[in-house]
Amino acid sequence: MSKRAITSEDAPKAVGPYSQAIVAGGLVFTSGQVPLDPRTGKLIESADIGDHVRRVLDNQTAVLAAAGSSLERAVKVTIYLADMADFAEVNRAYAAYFPGTPPARSTVQVAALPANARVEMDVIALA
Repeated sequence: MSKRAITSEDAPKAVGPYSQAIVAGGLVFTSGQVPLDPRTGKLIESADIGDHVRRVLDNQTAVLAAAGSSLERAVKVTIYLADMADFAEVNRAYAAYFPGTPPARSTVQVAALPANARVEMDVIALA
């Protein structure tokens, strides 16, 4: 099976030895995205966790588009939260991006995220 790396100028650049996404076996596997502004490379400045979720999903949308896919083709999302108290607000913002049949999903609380982010998500989608 071959694999192809994906890069999008509309999403934050990779800050380490990883690809924004890989296409393999008819699927797109995205790397985790935190709410970095792709223009500045810095974490967004907002106290609203909903803004953080929207930035993450907009970043994921850009990466998936570069791979010829979309959130509508997502089959699995993993959400990493720094604080499970944000769960209800995260769900509200997240739901707006998946108005039809939502993908399978896991949500886990973690001790810390890169750049002290409050949320990170990765996606598996049909290519």
